[in-house]
Amino acid sequence: MATPFEVLAEPVRRHILDLLRERPRSVGELTEQLGLTQPGTSKHLRVLRDAGLVRVRPEAQRRWYELCPEPLAELDAWLAPYRWMWSGRLDVLERHLNTMPPRSDSSAGPEDPTAGEPTAGEPPPPARSAPVGRRRTDPRSEELS
Repeated sequence: MATPFEVLAEPVRRHILDLLRERPRSVGELTEQLGLTQPGTSKHLRVLRDAGLVRVRPEAQRRWYELCPEPLAELDAWLAPYRWMWSGRLDVLERHLNTMPPRSDSSAGPEDPTAGEPTAGEPPPPARSAPVGRRRTDPRSEELS
């Protein structure tokens, strides 16, 4: 039997738990949300069920899957002593970010795909000139001279 850590290492299974956190769901609804086949979704649900992270509730022809929070509480309790490392680092990051000057809209960095594009009402930027040391010529015009 897999440990909860091994089960949760799979991103699809974490996504299933995220969906089940909102409310119980049927296999068909999970399949649609995940973009997987029904057998693929069922395989992940079986692994989650075997690890005790979800339970099945049959209702007529449907099977509803629900989150079982108890194993997650055990994981949370195990992780608790390690939280000081994360919170300390996040506090340092927050202090660093608070010392930085605020960014204005005009200082958009290269990661902004619209950086350098004119906004509504602005004239377009001037056309680029030819590189220094090169002439733009039409080869036909030299033949006619």
